[in-house]
Amino acid sequence: MRGSSSPAIEYTDVVVVGARCAGSATAIALARAGRDVLALDSARFPSDTLSTHLLWPGGLAELHRTGALDRVLRLGAPPLTTAFADGGGYAVRSSFTPVDGVDYAMCVRRTGLDAALVATAVEAGARLREGVRVTDLLWSGARCAGVRYADESGEHEVRARLVVGADGRRSTVARLVGATRPRLSAPSGRDCFFAYWHDGAADQRHIAAQWRHGADLGTAFPCDDGLLLSLVQPPAQPAEPGGGRAERRYHEAIERLPGLRLRLRDCRRVGRVRSATGLASYFRRSTGPGWALPGDAGHFKDPVTAQGIRDALRYGRLLGELAAAALDDTEHLDTALAAWERLRDRECLSVYQWTNRLARGTAMRPLEIELYRRAAADPALADAVTEIFSRTVAPEDVFSPARAAALTAGALRASWRAPWPVLANLADECRDTVSERREACAFTRSDPADAIQSRPPRRVLAASSGDRHA
Repeated sequence: MRGSSSPAIEYTDVVVVGARCAGSATAIALARAGRDVLALDSARFPSDTLSTHLLWPGGLAELHRTGALDRVLRLGAPPLTTAFADGGGYAVRSSFTPVDGVDYAMCVRRTGLDAALVATAVEAGARLREGVRVTDLLWSGARCAGVRYADESGEHEVRARLVVGADGRRSTVARLVGATRPRLSAPSGRDCFFAYWHDGAADQRHIAAQWRHGADLGTAFPCDDGLLLSLVQPPAQPAEPGGGRAERRYHEAIERLPGLRLRLRDCRRVGRVRSATGLASYFRRSTGPGWALPGDAGHFKDPVTAQGIRDALRYGRLLGELAAAALDDTEHLDTALAAWERLRDRECLSVYQWTNRLARGTAMRPLEIELYRRAAADPALADAVTEIFSRTVAPEDVFSPARAAALTAGALRASWRAPWPVLANLADECRDTVSERREACAFTRSDPADAIQSRPPRRVLAASSGDRHA
């Protein structure tokens, strides 16, 4: 309150910090269940954010479940009905298995996508405040009981049964609850650079394409407004001083990827090169008394498999659905939040490990080249691999021991005069599989609370402060 030493106070059932994909999905589910929801965001929508924004059919199905798909379709991004992958001398084409009737992918820029989600949340009954910054959390004993935020008029307090931190990798809520230290993490072996291009290849605007050459990886995804998103992921390098690094590394990688260079031949670049370097995939502890962290605030995977938006939508929605029925009882709520975190961890762990393999930043090895060779001749295999991206099958269901044996046999036949690289690749795969299983066992046995070392000093609410949810 302007001119007052005490901030204005209000009450709500849930305050959602961050109103983009995870935050909007959570707010939509809660509002539809009849709960009073207040979403806070530092941006003013429509607003862009750093993202590669590809949605596989599974992601579009999640968008449909939020009720925002029709708004997103009106943005005009073309349906991507074909997946194309080129590597090791083989070109693989595949279609998309329908997920809830959606049989295409789509690349939608975040300015329009996030605005569509926010509009859907407001339509569902959520309240939105833009251009505000959360500065602190409110506590009632060990329980999170609200937030303090600042806007142009001063500081305000909102007290709530649940605080949802959907504010990204650099989450303020995660920092304030002491959850920034990951329970599980892996550094990426790739850096990420991308830019938009006016797409001059009208006959290829239905194709989501990827190229591998040496240790480089590049993609081309047609998106809205006649643009093309082209992303490259060269091997990670230490940070260099001076400007122009992103521009230089982006174009150097394109020059090393002949297929991508050809795809961009009739295109004209628009805007600057954007970058994300020093990436690491992780699981953080994502729930505690009165708080939860959906989206990148709680779990992040390298963008090489384009899973972030789908997971933000799915687990934001599930968080809202589970919490809505439990808000009136703190013990019930804490049980529901813990169940949500276990569900997310269980569903995401194998894809997290598979993504980490693809993010190593190394050249294709014999078994992967053999997979491309077989998939180029076997549409069913190509479609099965594509289904992993849509999350309709798990990586371990496609890359079974029997398939590993078949790939090994094929690779050995192709290089019988010099089998040692194949055998070395097989030994590494066996070692990685054992390591991943041990990692999974340790992760599922661990208590998420062990990841919380100590919280920073907290603003404790006295019983007389009017905390109606105590």
